Amino acid sequence: MSELPTSFGGAAMAMSEYYDADDGGGGNDYDEDEDNPMKNKNNRVPFHGNDKTMNMNPLILANVTNSPYFKTDLFQMKGFLEVIDEIYYKVDHLEPWERGTRKTAGMSQTGMCGGVRGVSAGGVVSSAFCLLFKVHTLRLTKKQMYSMLNHCDSPYIRGLGFMYLRFTLPPMDIWKWFEPYLEDEEVCISSIFV
Repeated sequence: MSELPTSFGGAAMAMSEYYDADDGGGGNDYDEDEDNPMKNKNNRVPFHGNDKTMNMNPLILANVTNSPYFKTDLFQMKGFLEVIDEIYYKVDHLEPWERGTRKTAGMSQTGMCGGVRGVSAGGVVSSAFCLLFKVHTLRLTKKQMYSMLNHCDSPYIRGLGFMYLRFTLPPMDIWKWFEPYLEDEEVCISSIFV
């Protein structure tokens, strides 16, 4: 099993340095400030699991954090709206790997082998998963997450919002967030094999 990456952009930059300094790296201190929602940490989307890895598969996470797209283009983006625009222009599927780049070690690309599910052998990580991890680094508020889930311009913005929630929400909160969207009829191509 591969090790989790300990840095972004080389050994000189620790993962904790990537997150905003006022955030403290996503610690569990919940200061409330009713007048300023940005300082109200209780206004953040709840998180469950490993805060540094976003509960991502280690192979996918290593490919995301080492990808030139993440280290150069996405690293410079600091605002929520910038990232939403990037999702709109760059995401055309929600698979972890770009088409034709995943190494399958002689296995077929069909069926339920580990490679198809994106956990066996890596390739070029998709822009969707790079942006998914970038969304995690922004420490979204509930209002920002609802704006992703209700976005009308692109099903991929919505899809990444749901994927983020699925990776990070405490299990007891998933139904509360997903239930209003169960009968949603918007089409979203989740696979590159369609």
